[in-house]
Amino acid sequence: MDNNIWVVFVIILSLVIFFYKSRISNKLKSKHSDHQHQLPLGTLGWPLIGETIQFVSSAYSDRPESFVDKRRRLYGKVFKSHIFGSPTIISTDADVNKFILQSDAKLFVPSYPKSVTELMGKSSILLVNGSIQGRIHGLVGSFFKSQILKSQITTDMQNYVQESMANWSEESPIYMQDETKK
Repeated sequence: MDNNIWVVFVIILSLVIFFYKSRISNKLKSKHSDHQHQLPLGTLGWPLIGETIQFVSSAYSDRPESFVDKRRRLYGKVFKSHIFGSPTIISTDADVNKFILQSDAKLFVPSYPKSVTELMGKSSILLVNGSIQGRIHGLVGSFFKSQILKSQITTDMQNYVQESMANWSEESPIYMQDETKK
């Protein structure tokens, strides 16, 4: 009897997921039926979680680029996905990326998923757009124009790299991502 309850539960859960996914797909199709606003090819994955699991698991694999490579082969250089709770457009096209980055947030407004925004904080430099972003970049750029500062930062970085490398040993693995973060 207990097995029958589980079978019924799995069937009902599968139907709910199917109808939910179908409903979202139909909404997207009707919302973006105009060719001017057509979304690129791709998939939004599972309801709510999208393709987050595949994205994160590829980051911890031997080939972290596999998530993007697979979708680029299937859908082209620009494709849609659903990562970290947000529908996302991913571009691997250099010309498209250059155009977007040079638009000064007039045509495209860079954004991060809500989970990342909450993690970084609303005042993060990564979340600033438009004229404020230009002013901050100008300030940071002028700050690094100082020859004395450049020399000091370069010396500090060189000393730190040499210090870190002195602690490396052939017996234990070196995790470059961790070392770079330090």
